[in-house]
Amino acid sequence: MTATPKGPASYFPSIEKKYGRPITEWKDLIRSSPLTKHMELVTWLKTEHGLGHGHANALVAHTLAEDAGK
Repeated sequence: MTATPKGPASYFPSIEKKYGRPITEWKDLIRSSPLTKHMELVTWLKTEHGLGHGHANALVAHTLAEDAGK
């Protein structure tokens, strides 16, 4: 049995289903953006890519946390 994702990753299945892109693609998009601040990236995903606030926030939080751990 696999563990249920917690935190931002718990949004990933619904993000993929609703927007039709894999999470890796969203993360690559975030990483390629010239923006670096959390809320700037969230706003950008909402305005330029039509994501809802919760989905954009989850993607940005998870991506920035991953990058900080490298």
